[in-house]
Amino acid sequence: MKFSEQWLRSWVSPKVSRDELVARLSMAGLEVDSVTLAAGAFSGVVVGEVLSTEPHPDADKLRVCQVSNGAETFQVVCGAPNVRPGLKIPFAMIDAELSGDFKIKKAKLRGVESSGMLCSASELQISDDNDGLMELPADAPVGQDIRVYLDLDDASIEVDLTPNRGDCLSLAGLAREVGALYAAEVTRPVVAVVPAVHEEVRPVEVLAAKACPRYLGRVVRNVDLSKPTPLWMVERLRRADVRSIDAAVDITNYVMLELGQPMHAFDLNEINGGIRVRMAEEGEKLVLLDGQEVSLRADTLVIADHQRALAIAGVMGGEHSGVAAGTRDLFIESAFFDTISVAGKARSYGLHTDSSHRYERGVDWQLAREAMERATGLLLEIVGGEPGPIIEVVSQEHLPSIAPITLRAERINQMLGLDIAADEVERLLSALGLQISQEQAGQWRVEVPSHRFDISLEVDLIEELGRLYGYNRLPVRYPQARLAPQPKAEARAELPALRRLLVARGYQEAITYSFIDPKLFELFSPGVEPLMLANPISTDMAAMRASLWPGLVKAVQYNLNRQQSRIRLFESGLRFVGQLEGLKQEAMLAGAICGARMTEGWAHGREVVDFYDVKADVEALLGFSGAESTFSFVAGEHPALHPGQTARIERDGRLVGFVGAIHPELSKALDLDQPVFLFELVLAEVVQGLLPKFRELSRFPEVRRDLALLVDRDVAAEAVLGIIREAAGEHLTDLKLFDVYHGKGIDPHRKSLAVGLTWQHPSRTLNDDEVSTTTQNILTSLEERFNATLRK
Repeated sequence: MKFSEQWLRSWVSPKVSRDELVARLSMAGLEVDSVTLAAGAFSGVVVGEVLSTEPHPDADKLRVCQVSNGAETFQVVCGAPNVRPGLKIPFAMIDAELSGDFKIKKAKLRGVESSGMLCSASELQISDDNDGLMELPADAPVGQDIRVYLDLDDASIEVDLTPNRGDCLSLAGLAREVGALYAAEVTRPVVAVVPAVHEEVRPVEVLAAKACPRYLGRVVRNVDLSKPTPLWMVERLRRADVRSIDAAVDITNYVMLELGQPMHAFDLNEINGGIRVRMAEEGEKLVLLDGQEVSLRADTLVIADHQRALAIAGVMGGEHSGVAAGTRDLFIESAFFDTISVAGKARSYGLHTDSSHRYERGVDWQLAREAMERATGLLLEIVGGEPGPIIEVVSQEHLPSIAPITLRAERINQMLGLDIAADEVERLLSALGLQISQEQAGQWRVEVPSHRFDISLEVDLIEELGRLYGYNRLPVRYPQARLAPQPKAEARAELPALRRLLVARGYQEAITYSFIDPKLFELFSPGVEPLMLANPISTDMAAMRASLWPGLVKAVQYNLNRQQSRIRLFESGLRFVGQLEGLKQEAMLAGAICGARMTEGWAHGREVVDFYDVKADVEALLGFSGAESTFSFVAGEHPALHPGQTARIERDGRLVGFVGAIHPELSKALDLDQPVFLFELVLAEVVQGLLPKFRELSRFPEVRRDLALLVDRDVAAEAVLGIIREAAGEHLTDLKLFDVYHGKGIDPHRKSLAVGLTWQHPSRTLNDDEVSTTTQNILTSLEERFNATLRK
């Protein structure tokens, strides 16, 4: 929001300097981006009038002008293309000083004496326009100091507002803030009700009441747009970076800047029938005021007549219905459009306007009538006209509402660290337009006005108190609390420890986006409906991830494309499964590896990683909390993993994750030129371990037996080890699978599993008979279950 300091001070003028005002606004959360002087430093420049011009005798592009300052006539040589008799311009007389220490003196230009200089706007640093002389209104008083005439001892202040402070996108809002900050009186312009002088109306139908809960329209006949916009209005618009066009458009822009209500003026004779506020038809065409033709979408709210669309609601009007030089009758629009309905629409058409900027941040839903009366009054004052009655269509059920808020002094003290007197609390909040009444000692009921749509909670009110009181005045207090030591859950492995474990195993942590390309989502989760974002950053970031793998694999792909061949990445984060109704957000831990098993070195070979490398990393994670015995790896299937190299990870029968090689088809689709292995685990299951228990160490010797078992090739080693544990008795202390063999010397349908069993008794030495009996029980159980035999 950019505005003139003088304009602001016409509303509220605290007795502080410009620098202090700017600093206070910034400290109150309305950060000032820049302060630009209305004009450069100059003196001795007055309003001059060109009485006559004649060609220069020795230069085709120069003119010899007779210029009056109201008291004398001076000869001035000028080369501006727009110099002409009767023109009023800034006239720098002899001894005038312009910016850059440039002093005007008598001179001869190609042999002709020149006593002064006629100035352009850029030479006075009023604007960047240097196409010709700065033309002043015909009624400009000749001889008056130009700084006084144009009120150039002013500055444009630009405030960078956060999106929640749409109420300050107007002079009314800024004046309200300044008045509250300095306890200064705010003087609003008197907005009188303009009576109708005729009965002409255009019927208004609101066919999309949710998107447009309030719409006002008014016919104003017989306006004279040949009359210029007053200089004071042009200057206020210019210092707010708004270009003057014609009186009707300038007035709607002025009211928008003054009160914060965007408005639009239509040429009444271009409206066929009445006004219809409706959703656009898919593919409907509209040529906008900037000449751009757009093809409208069905989700776009438009202002239309009975034949065609006239404007994109809250964004920009159409060219054919816009006000032109020959317009005599106007239809003035003032409306409230729902923020959600218009949010993002301007950007989707490659537009950004002052209206869309305000509607997207929120406009006071009770302001439309006051703005209509203000605009009508200015129209009658400047270009005349005959106003008709205001027609208003309101859908009360769709208008916003803010429930009263209870504010507690105790809560203020808790959050700000100081006690603010009750009368000061009431003064500060009342200055913002809030209605505050004391319910009981230390407690207030606060009713929020329609212009503060960003306030809905008690903490919002306390934030306002902190801003107005002054953040720099809040006391510095260190938090104090009586803290008892919290017991550490010994049966839990926290995420930071798991991160350190993976880093120690050569991994690097990655952080990827939670939203991914819907096409990538389909590759990893075919047939699953993704949760789509309503307003994505881009089309390739429109779906919420149902797995951490898509982001990790894209990171792997990015590194491989940059000659990083050995990659180990992991990530912890949320996955999103389902739609908004019943959405499941689950913390996961995932990883991806590829490339060489070991870093390059002389002591080892160049073997590449395989399934068992990533499985070893997963086993390290599962065993970190001491609960490795509760997990099992079961051959499984996953649409993103290789059918023959995929394992389900289960805990007491519950699925807790997957590990395996990426599917060849998926690898081909992603253009991966080497195998990539993935794992993903439900974090809640991984961190939950078993409480460690101490068992006294035995002083007696261990007994070990090695068995080479022949089983069918489709029998899982894990199943064999499970039977061995059941039959080996309570004194089994270690069980290892140390060899798997199939090939020469063995039935091609069988394989050999070599296992080592270790027993140790806590209080005596085991004898051979006991161990042999136990071993025979194991062999009998295996034979019954898997038709296992000892390998000869």
